[in-house]
Amino acid sequence: MNMMDRVEVITEKEKYAKEGVHKGMQGWICIEPDTTATVLVNFPQRGEKADIAEISIAKEDLKRIQKMDAGVNERIKAEWGE
Repeated sequence: MNMMDRVEVITEKEKYAKEGVHKGMQGWICIEPDTTATVLVNFPQRGEKADIAEISIAKEDLKRIQKMDAGVNERIKAEWGE
């Protein structure tokens, strides 16, 4: 994975949920990944709304996607009542 890659969370984990990030949410890698097992990912919303989170996610909990849709994040956030 590389900086600016678009990714999707494929695993629901409590530590991500505490930050408002859930399985299926989409984001982009903020900085060039190093040799650690995690990457810093930003999870945006549409328009001028504040980002949901910018957190470290385990590489194994992500998959690369071709196109990101911040609307997906908003729908998942609403489903969780956040």
